[in-house]
This record gives sequence, C-alpha cells and structure tokens, in this order.
Amino acid sequence: MWPPFLNIFFFIFHTAFTLFNISGWAFHKTRKWHLITMLLTAASWFILGIWYGWGYCVCTDWHWQAREALGYHDRSDSYIHFLLLKLTGINFDPQLVENATLIIFGICFILSIWLNIKDRQKRKPGI
Repeated sequence: MWPPFLNIFFFIFHTAFTLFNISGWAFHKTRKWHLITMLLTAASWFILGIWYGWGYCVCTDWHWQAREALGYHDRSDSYIHFLLLKLTGINFDPQLVENATLIIFGICFILSIWLNIKDRQKRKPGI
C-alpha cells in the first residue's frame, strides 16, 4: 500500500524541492526558505555524505527504497540523472550530470546567501 504512494510522493516532492533549490533565490518572498532548503541539501550531500557517500540524499535513498519495494531496479547514482532519464529517455553521461548539478547548486547557493545578506541590510535602518 505505501510503496506506490511513496513513489508518486517522492517524484512530486523531490522534483519540486529540486526546482525550488534552483529557482527559490529569485523571489524575494522565498529567499529565507530557499536558504534553508539549500542548507538542508548541503548537509545531506556533504555531512551525511561523510558516512553514506559523496552527494548522499535522504530523499533519493527513501525514493529508491520505495521503488525497490515495487520491484523497480532502475536506480541511477543521482536523482537528477534518474529524473532526466525518466523525463527525456536520454541516458546522459552520469559524470556530466553530477558536475552540472554541483555547479548549478553552487551558483544558486551563492546567490541565495548574497541576496539574503542584501535583503537583511536593506531592512536595517541607516545602512
């Protein structure tokens, strides 16, 4: 009963989370939440990654578990690679996808920090 629901849930939630990580910095009202989601992503990739492997993602792990319970064994090393394969049918080079993911993440993280600092400075009187 749960695996089919979780499979759909993670397709929707994890994809929306990923899209928010890419675009949330661009909207003034979402910048604080964006910084939080970026910090959570970084913690999963780089802190939990110490024990579980570089780029470890809790959502990906749970999604893979749900898919395995459904009998799917089409795992990729990354959710982005998996999502691109499912959406386009193209099996992109996994290293290219990993590098692009890291570069886009880094750019969005820097933008989030920078814009959150600027927003905070604007709120302070006299600055």
